[in-house]
Amino acid sequence: MATKHDPGVTVPIATGSPERFGYSWQNYCDILPEHEEQFARWTVPLNREDWKGATFLDAGCGIGRNSYWPMLYGAGGGLAIDVDERTLTSARKNLSRFDNLEVRFQSVYDMDENGRFDIVYSIGVVHHLEFPELAVGRMVAAAKPGGTVLLWLYGYENNEWIVRAADPLRKALFSRMPLGLVHAMSLPITSGLWLMLKAGFTPIEFFRMARRFTFPHLRAIVFDHMIPKIARYYRRDEATALLRQAGLENIQAIWVNEMSWAVSGIKPATKS
Repeated sequence: MATKHDPGVTVPIATGSPERFGYSWQNYCDILPEHEEQFARWTVPLNREDWKGATFLDAGCGIGRNSYWPMLYGAGGGLAIDVDERTLTSARKNLSRFDNLEVRFQSVYDMDENGRFDIVYSIGVVHHLEFPELAVGRMVAAAKPGGTVLLWLYGYENNEWIVRAADPLRKALFSRMPLGLVHAMSLPITSGLWLMLKAGFTPIEFFRMARRFTFPHLRAIVFDHMIPKIARYYRRDEATALLRQAGLENIQAIWVNEMSWAVSGIKPATKS
């Protein structure tokens, strides 16, 4: 599934959709209480205690919400990176209270923080990258020996209808349209989903959770699914292969919301 990359070729940071997500994060820039539950689900098997005193790298931090909760849980600091200035403006504002957390304009492809962090993670980013294997390799290099590397990825299972019906529309239409127009189109789509949820349409866990979301929160999710140039949906074995090929051990794959994967592994204490 993953696109192969020649290590000798420089990868432009714009490969993917940072400018499109920058528009989204500029419009949906607030950290919400509901984000904490989402973060907890996306980062299993880690819990609050695992973050205490830990240093971390948040690769593709968005508005900073997935760095905010670890810092609130007592993390020892770290680094949050992204590659759109609108996105980073939101992240810096949301994370300004934490002096020991750096927010930096940097591509995960260009990471050179070797062996620095206890926990390295990327939430909802790798499945939008053209070179996921390269990105994961950089993340693994940034982890300390014995450190944890974690990804949250779209799952293929239970999303077949998206892959077959909705995703072709994203590729052919939404990913090419002006963002303001796509945002306007997200309103009627979200309205339909909102009404279905309120009417009791909750066939899987994600929809049961989403039923509690505010309308703007739900619209942000719908919009984010419409705009990217690249979106991959990983089967379980494909998700775990990303970490196995990068040399991690003790790999786990946990089914999140019955439609996505939280995959994690441990960097070997010594190079094999």
